Amino acid sequence: MMPAHETYDVIVIGAGAGGMAAAAVAAAQGLRVLVIEKTAFVGGTTAWSAGMVWIPANAKMKAAGLSDSVADAVQYLSSTVPEPANAGLRAAFLARGPEAIAYLEANTEVRLQPVKACPDCYPERLGATAGGRVLEPVGFDGTRLGAAFARLRPPLPEFMLFGGMMVNPLDVPHLRSVGKSLRSTMRAARLVSRYALQRLRSSRGTSLHLGNALAAQLYASLLARQVEVLFSADVEDLSLQGDRVSGVVIRHGSRDRPIAARRGVVLATGGFSHDASLRKRFFPAAAGFVSATNTSGTGGGLRLAATTGAALNADATSPAYWVPSSLFRRDDGSRGVFPHIVTDRAKPGVIAVNAAGRRFVNEALSHHEFVLAMLRHGNGEPFYLICDRRFLWAYGLGRIKPFTRSYRRYVVSGELVEAPDVAQLAARIGVKPPVLTATIASYNEGAKEGRDGEFGRGSTIYQRRLGDISHKPNPCVAPILRAPFFAMRIHPADLGTAIGMRVDPQARVLREDGTPIAGLYACGNDMGSIMNGNYPAPGITLGPALTFGYIAGRHLAEGSVARETAASLLASV
Repeated sequence: MMPAHETYDVIVIGAGAGGMAAAAVAAAQGLRVLVIEKTAFVGGTTAWSAGMVWIPANAKMKAAGLSDSVADAVQYLSSTVPEPANAGLRAAFLARGPEAIAYLEANTEVRLQPVKACPDCYPERLGATAGGRVLEPVGFDGTRLGAAFARLRPPLPEFMLFGGMMVNPLDVPHLRSVGKSLRSTMRAARLVSRYALQRLRSSRGTSLHLGNALAAQLYASLLARQVEVLFSADVEDLSLQGDRVSGVVIRHGSRDRPIAARRGVVLATGGFSHDASLRKRFFPAAAGFVSATNTSGTGGGLRLAATTGAALNADATSPAYWVPSSLFRRDDGSRGVFPHIVTDRAKPGVIAVNAAGRRFVNEALSHHEFVLAMLRHGNGEPFYLICDRRFLWAYGLGRIKPFTRSYRRYVVSGELVEAPDVAQLAARIGVKPPVLTATIASYNEGAKEGRDGEFGRGSTIYQRRLGDISHKPNPCVAPILRAPFFAMRIHPADLGTAIGMRVDPQARVLREDGTPIAGLYACGNDMGSIMNGNYPAPGITLGPALTFGYIAGRHLAEGSVARETAASLLASV
């Protein structure tokens, strides 16, 4: 399918959260918008994510009775993002983030709600909050998309139940309590019954949550404004009129076709997580080549921008945001990457060890800090999560879900290593048995009383939230005692790149001399991270993505109004 028109006001390249936000805002401002997506789906990595959006001092916090201020957020970021680079962009984000959310809710289908018990990653720092800065998407009924539901990227299958059922985080405790609580059992029965009815009409469940709900809300916003989305299309080049970006050139069959953009082009292609040459250039060697992001992020936006003289924003303490991940093969033969974000790593009764068989990190730190410790303590050597049978049954491990009665296929495939005692487990993963035995014995000594003497696991509200709040006295600590014992290898993986194009507070792409390239904007992971590769809180990628997508859409529209007003004044002279 080709575009319906040869000229648009705005062309957006990429249909992730940032790109769709820019397109939705521009369309809401009355502009004709075309979105070009290289895959067959909208949503990008957002559709796989938890959908958390970090926006300090947002209005929903106040409505929920939670206090915050921009001054507090500035104080918090001064210690968690201490580098001076991109300070102006952080100021723009803090000033306009609440405005962006208010606009999206008033003019699009986006609906968010505050997560009251989601602390910043470093709650002991000045200016931190215990919750409310993180917003999450309200559940969305996928049937509202009609036939277009088929164009929404499905969540990772490992994060769905029964082959296609998404679960609201609030339902998880009830699913864990099936058979123990009548209320929870009845609630679970209603969820499963609803899902069964949905499967009569759809290939998967249509009750959407997390990042899939956010992607669906944004897509519904495009459909409501008749925004055209061109799927499975590659942009070959940017068109220029003088030094202004005036459109794109797309490939159609064996021919190149130009499409004009009167106002400008927004780059939102998802960064370069899956580009080998750029990873080699910017990533540490110890990071390897594992990514938990959508495979469409191959640096296309950066390459297009480079042809116009765009500057890279490489001022980052880390080139990416990290998550420990395990690898496996799906039944269809494809490689799976499971990000260990919240389901197991901080729960009581599991530890992480390095190739020497020793613990190297507080397992309940943020996923980003966890991998930074992996990168410091290894250079391609293996790391493992170690647990016992009690833990595997109660919490699962990686893609192995809780209450899994038979885990034999995971052992046969090599994804899970099993042994009747710790010494044999050590031997099977190539670790000296006396070392791993001593590591677990040392951990267990304090764990029996809920203490982690080595790393202080469970010492902050952020860590305790990742644990099991029903486990006392420490939600993050329990001994490893019950045979058999298990190990799962984990790898450093990225959740998105932090290096991208340099932009100004209006989301305009900049040249090396700091001047904006007329008609060219960037947001999402194509834009250099305003956090400089630091990870101060959950949602610090989607928060800026939505905010600068909004800023780009508004600036494009306001620029068009200014030009039309000037033209009218000239015509009346």
